[in-house]
Amino acid sequence: MKLAFGCDHAAYSLKLSLIEYAKSLGHEVIDFGCNSEKSVDYPDFAYPVAQAVAKGDVQAGVVLCYTGIGVSITANKVRGIRCSLCSEPYSASLTRRHNDSNVLALGAGMIGAALAKEILRVWLTTEFEGGRHQNRINKISEYEAL
Repeated sequence: MKLAFGCDHAAYSLKLSLIEYAKSLGHEVIDFGCNSEKSVDYPDFAYPVAQAVAKGDVQAGVVLCYTGIGVSITANKVRGIRCSLCSEPYSASLTRRHNDSNVLALGAGMIGAALAKEILRVWLTTEFEGGRHQNRINKISEYEAL
């Protein structure tokens, strides 16, 4: 799978760790930055990740900041994005199974690298269930079109 990653300065170290982990799982990665721990604004990196997913340039995205909240809000401004902030593996599984999330948000200040890797692994390997959940996704898409 081709994945896009983006973060702010607070999540730079975790992003690098997750990129290496994703590559070790066989995924191709595009890194949208940031590229240091120098202070930056998270929308400058979360938005391009979400755009890449929405345009189909990548199959999924991962956005990170200190809490994960700012990047998730930003990513969800892009039509067609269903970004979910997860802090444990169970919600990562549910957001894929029920919401068909296509962007994962993580808070580098909230979880450690080992937990972040497990969340990412679960999120990447869980399939969307479809069925009654597809009806809900369709409604979300209809609201986006208003």
